[in-house]
Amino acid sequence: MGSKPKVLLIMTLDTKEQETGFVTKCLEDSGIEVYLLDASIRNTIDGGAAITPDQIAAAAGKTLSEIRALNHEGKCQAVMIEGAIKCAHALHERIGLSGILGVGGSMGTALGTAVMRTFPFGLPKVMVSTMASGMTKGYVGTRDIVMVNSVCDISGLNTITRSVFRNGALAVAGMAHGYKSLVASDKPLVVISTLGTTDKCSVRVRKSLEDKGFEVMVFHTLGTGGIIMDEVVKEQDVSVVVDLSLVEINDFLHQGLCSAGPDRCKAALEKGVPTIFAPGNIDFLVAGPIDDAHARFPGKRYHIHNVALTAVRSEAEEFKHVAEHMAELIKEAKGPVTFFIPLLGFSAHDSEQGHLHDPSLPPVFAEHLKKRMPAGVPVSEFPYHINDEQFADAIVERVLAFRQPPVA
Repeated sequence: MGSKPKVLLIMTLDTKEQETGFVTKCLEDSGIEVYLLDASIRNTIDGGAAITPDQIAAAAGKTLSEIRALNHEGKCQAVMIEGAIKCAHALHERIGLSGILGVGGSMGTALGTAVMRTFPFGLPKVMVSTMASGMTKGYVGTRDIVMVNSVCDISGLNTITRSVFRNGALAVAGMAHGYKSLVASDKPLVVISTLGTTDKCSVRVRKSLEDKGFEVMVFHTLGTGGIIMDEVVKEQDVSVVVDLSLVEINDFLHQGLCSAGPDRCKAALEKGVPTIFAPGNIDFLVAGPIDDAHARFPGKRYHIHNVALTAVRSEAEEFKHVAEHMAELIKEAKGPVTFFIPLLGFSAHDSEQGHLHDPSLPPVFAEHLKKRMPAGVPVSEFPYHINDEQFADAIVERVLAFRQPPVA
């Protein structure tokens, strides 16, 4: 019989000793070998932790007494997070983890997910948390973390918490039993950014490239998707980037909801990965419900995407800002870059069938970009809409020119 899967359990014995014992037993009953990381600060309890508070403090270059003397919960936790991450990775290198489970309130969730976010995609990560029914972006970040609402506070065991804790343990146990670490494909990898409004283009590009021997990963650019794509570019051997959707750039520059910050697109340019840009989805900004859109972007043209999201039409000035921003980014490129512009529209909204169509604006973007683009970076204009088959096929041709896949 093979060895049991090994799961790192992140809980604090000083405040949750009873709950830790219950979750540990649930994992063990599911055939899991449990390694407890105890990041307690208030008291040190001998509960059989594989990684003790003293070890965590030492990994951060402190003693527990020194951490307590900081007398500031945020500063104390920052030190414990630093040490916990180092200890967790040291354990992983030594025994090979098959999953991570955390159970905690706001402080425990901050520490547990901070550790989880440093582990690779694919490794099971489950966080049972009092914070799971609220804003989870800060905890999940760009990683594949499953968050489970604890329903009750994590303070004792009752009918509900027993059920929730058991379900969290069973979830990570099931994943750990089936876990296989990611193995890099031997196919050249292409990453693509998109939204539903450029889906026809991205799907055709993806299918065409897969038929030609590439592996393709597609990322949904609603504020985190582009950031995740950039992280994949940094961490993996990406052959070509097809940055089809730049809505996160437009929202960053003009206060839309889906900003990905100032570093969006830099990963490929700094690494020298061949990149094809297209101005997909910059024809609109993303706002909240229609009343929010009216308040934040008065006097604009609007399309109600659903009750939670409104597309706000970008005009000439926004287009020019995006062109200038992209040209500045591309100046620092260490590899080949090309920019494709579909002159008949940048998204499904900006089409004859859409609700925000304006055929006068794509040429404004094209002309301004050409004026600002660094010498030697081609800007290619196409008499197509971004979702036309011909535009997708032109992208595929350029990918092939950048990198031919191996002959099957």
